[in-house]
This record gives sequence, C-alpha cells and structure tokens, in this order.
Amino acid sequence: MENVVQLVACSLDGEEYAIDIRSVQEIIRVLEITRVPHAASCMSGVINLRGMVIPVIDIRKRFGLPLKAPGESSRIVIVNWEGLLVGILVDSVSEVMSLSGENIEDPPSSGSNIDIRYFTGIGKLDGRLLLMLDLEKVLDISADA
Repeated sequence: MENVVQLVACSLDGEEYAIDIRSVQEIIRVLEITRVPHAASCMSGVINLRGMVIPVIDIRKRFGLPLKAPGESSRIVIVNWEGLLVGILVDSVSEVMSLSGENIEDPPSSGSNIDIRYFTGIGKLDGRLLLMLDLEKVLDISADA
C-alpha cells in the first residue's frame, strides 16, 4: 500500500487546513477560555478539560488573520505536542480524510513571497487545497517571544 496520511481538515478564515491525525488527541467545542496575563500574543489563554489545564493557541492571531470571536461551529483541536496537550482554536472542523503521498506537494519555494514556515505541504483532494500545518513551528511560540 502506498504512503497514505490521515488528516483532520479544519477551516480558518475561509481556507482549509489539515492536521496530521496522529497528533490529534480530541476535538471539542469551545470551552470558557481563561486569559493569562503576559502570555504570548497568539495565546488565547487556558481551558480546564476534565481537570487538566490546557493552553489554547488562537491560530488566527498566530497567522495574522482578522480576529473573530468563536462561533457555534468553532472547535478546539487538542493535540499532543512533545508530550504536552495544547489546544488549537479553529473556525470549524469538517472531516477526517486520507490523502495519498502523491496528492501532497511541498509548499512553494521561499522565493514566491509566501510565508511557508508553518506548513509541511499542500494536500490536493477533489479540487480542494489543504495547507498542512507544521505543528512544531505553529506551536513553538518561544520563537516569537
């Protein structure tokens, strides 16, 4: 069997993004987020999930997109990153999908004036393009401090 990747597809500001399902712990509705003073600018705060305090990153802030209050379809994708649970706030989660390696391309080269540092590739499926998130870079907020 060829190289197949399972992804969680989510949307953000009208664009589709994908997270490798191996990193996803669970997907939850937005809980009350407690702001934390002096936290990184892209951090929404923390949530209490069944007694665990989990930091939540607002991807809109991280990517410099227009801010928007979470809506009915907003979700927090809980990912396991380097042994820590971290929440990623997205506009919605649409599906779990499988993509073969032949449908995944490298992001455009840096000469294209596109900031590709947060992406590992671009997935193509039925005419759709999915920006595949590089969780290591998206969640490493120390680089922005």
